[in-house]
Amino acid sequence: MLVHKLCAHPVRNIISNGGSLKTSYKPAKEILHNAEEKMKKAMDSVTRELSEVRTGRASPGLVEGLHIDYYGTLTLVKQLASISVPDPHLITIQPWDKTAIPEIEKAILKSNLGINPSNNGTIIRLSIPQLSREGREELVKVVHKMSEEGRISLRTIRRDSKEALEKLEKDKVISEDDKFRGIDELQKLVDKYIAKVDELLKNKEKEVLEF
Repeated sequence: MLVHKLCAHPVRNIISNGGSLKTSYKPAKEILHNAEEKMKKAMDSVTRELSEVRTGRASPGLVEGLHIDYYGTLTLVKQLASISVPDPHLITIQPWDKTAIPEIEKAILKSNLGINPSNNGTIIRLSIPQLSREGREELVKVVHKMSEEGRISLRTIRRDSKEALEKLEKDKVISEDDKFRGIDELQKLVDKYIAKVDELLKNKEKEVLEF
């Protein structure tokens, strides 16, 4: 009779184990999976923002993430043009469609790069000036702030996921042991991604301070 009643409620993820009840860990795994996907997106955002910080050295990443209005569609510059770095202080952008040049220049001027583009009708040129020591020190503060915002995003994802795990346990979808197991795995996830943010910051800070 006990087995019959249990089988009549599969949606509760309960199985019989010698007369005792054991909940499934699958719902907790789904929360952890979703949490990691969100953490990956947060990590991508930090990576992109840091790559767009001008350091006095030319890098395709300074302009690759810029968007323009291309015939009514918001499009990345890197999808419309060839981006090159012929020397440490010069970026060239060669759009495959020359009519996109004004929109690309407009996007550059609206960005926080602080650079005035020039073009010869075919290629856009961006000269990257050297930064002063004071300018570099200010940029270090900026990249630290960006990194901290990334950590805050990761901790927010952890908090929301932890609350979701606690609700599963409260609703008896998972056991108390599985809740603590999920919280432990969640902490390991956030520690992993925060370590990646710290490594990005370390490398960017080194790049900013190099003369």
